[in-house]
Amino acid sequence: MHIKLLFILSFAMLFSCNTGDKKTQKEAQSNQSKDVTIKNHSYGNIDKIRTAHLHLELNVDFQNQILAGVARHKMINEGANRAIFDIKDLKIDSITLGAEGNEVSANYEVGKRDSLLGSPLIVELTKNDRFVNIYYETTKNSEALDWLAPELTGSKKHPFLYTQGQAILTRTWIPVQDSPENRFTYSADLKVPSDLMALMSATNPTVKNDDGLYSFQMKQPIPSYLLALAVGELEYAQLGPKSGAYAEPHMIAAAEKEFKDIPQMIEAAQKIYGDYLWDVYDVIVLPYSFPFGGMENPRLTFATPTLIAGDGSLVSVIAHELAHSWSGNLVTNASWNDFWLNEGFTVYFENRIMEAVYGKEIADMLALIEFQELESSVNEMMSSGREKDTHLKLELQERDPDEGMTDIAYVKGAFFLKTIESKVGRETFDQFLSSYFNAYQFETLTTEEFVSYLKSNLLEKENVDFNVDAWVYGEGIPDNVVKIKSDRFEKAEKLAIEIKNEDELPAEFTSLSRDDKITQEWIAFIRAFEGKLAKEKMIKIDEQLNFADCGNAEIMSEWYILGIKNNYTEIRPEIKAFLKKVGRRKFLAPIYTTLASTDETLKWGKEVYKEARPYYHAISYKTVDEILGVKY
Repeated sequence: MHIKLLFILSFAMLFSCNTGDKKTQKEAQSNQSKDVTIKNHSYGNIDKIRTAHLHLELNVDFQNQILAGVARHKMINEGANRAIFDIKDLKIDSITLGAEGNEVSANYEVGKRDSLLGSPLIVELTKNDRFVNIYYETTKNSEALDWLAPELTGSKKHPFLYTQGQAILTRTWIPVQDSPENRFTYSADLKVPSDLMALMSATNPTVKNDDGLYSFQMKQPIPSYLLALAVGELEYAQLGPKSGAYAEPHMIAAAEKEFKDIPQMIEAAQKIYGDYLWDVYDVIVLPYSFPFGGMENPRLTFATPTLIAGDGSLVSVIAHELAHSWSGNLVTNASWNDFWLNEGFTVYFENRIMEAVYGKEIADMLALIEFQELESSVNEMMSSGREKDTHLKLELQERDPDEGMTDIAYVKGAFFLKTIESKVGRETFDQFLSSYFNAYQFETLTTEEFVSYLKSNLLEKENVDFNVDAWVYGEGIPDNVVKIKSDRFEKAEKLAIEIKNEDELPAEFTSLSRDDKITQEWIAFIRAFEGKLAKEKMIKIDEQLNFADCGNAEIMSEWYILGIKNNYTEIRPEIKAFLKKVGRRKFLAPIYTTLASTDETLKWGKEVYKEARPYYHAISYKTVDEILGVKY
């Protein structure tokens, strides 16, 4: 009761005291911002002063679709006379210095806005100042925030909000030094509508508070892109002693069933690389507009509902996000040029978890699907003059770091590690990686630092000659990449070739049901047509297997692409319904890219997109805008 009373008073006083004098903001002609430098997509001067702990006090206003309140930064000051934060499309009301209750107005300036990076927020202080309090509001242009109207949720009764900060969007909802190099702890006090539950990448409730007041703590230091918030009509289901699932009421039972193996995954992961250091591992199933398969926010993975396939066939995404608890969250890339250190390790570790829980045959099929996608990405990049983008170490200066979120970082990175494992042996490699995670836990590092560690602690130690530079700084896929085979894949591909080349469907196919093969086998089957299959045969396959409306987004998206390429217009209603429902960029980008390949399909694609775009997060619609060449 005492805590809640203080909480209510803090919100009541938020905009009535200590908000400072608006005149303390300097005029635009000030020269301060001329001295600001950009490092790793951030204006923050973290080499001189950096956030050690962030406390948020925010009101979640669904009616006006804004977050309003204060970000209180407790900082480590190495003698700086100014602190520089990243902001983009935030309204700064005032800034104060000093601990709460003892605040004084600060002089500050908002520098020139860059369309990608936003603006530097420059706050004057003295070398003795440790506390910077930024009173602010988000705006309609805050790209991290996805405000969903009730009709876009399961019950159609309540609105929903979630954030997506990676890579550099946290600055659009919190004024922060938005660089992965800076790790800090955080806490938060939130006021939300009383009929909704609030969750963050921190300690979380499992039941709704009737007063709409929530408090959060994240005691482990994290980079800013892992700060996350979700508010909606949510229920919780416990899966194990350290894990549970949140979802909207209509989906909670399905989520509980789909993710039942998470406790086994946690156990398997810990056996390989050591203790899970984030206390609990929960998953929240978000509405369909969520742009990714999953996001590894610590303690609370954000997941797309497209993972709910009914048969557990897509839970490798959950294994991936769990693996991030070591690679990415525990040990973090120092810059977005080093993104493969997050994702390559995670894909490798994901595959190890899947092998431990479901067996090597399943893990190998998952790896083969990913390798097919890597080969396709490499071929496209090499043929379009983007050879440098096939390097593991990227060059993303003055580019959107989202451009580095490709199969190169994920799958080439994983196969780099798989290939090293094949040379040194799994036991030796596991010992090396375990020591690596232990040596750098809760720290960041660059590619160069990892390569040095790799050579000193593994390759030289084991007297192994390995072409590290060719993998890290070279183009394409090196010739010594480890090879993976799958008899089940080969059978699926052989069946597809027979269907393609013969007049009648083979007897083997006519006796099949969709349950006879797992998702990855059907993907291999569809891809084996290499983009060409007579429409009449696609109709017959659909009559038997109903790929077009099977409910499995992985299979449906592959089938839709094949259908668009072969003028299978009969499934346009299903494609349209899918594009208006699902906001996951992994599916949207290839479907819309295929639609853009001819004038006729492009015209239809633009018509669908005009209706579907309001259902997408900014991350997805910005990508599709570019694919279709449209502006809104």
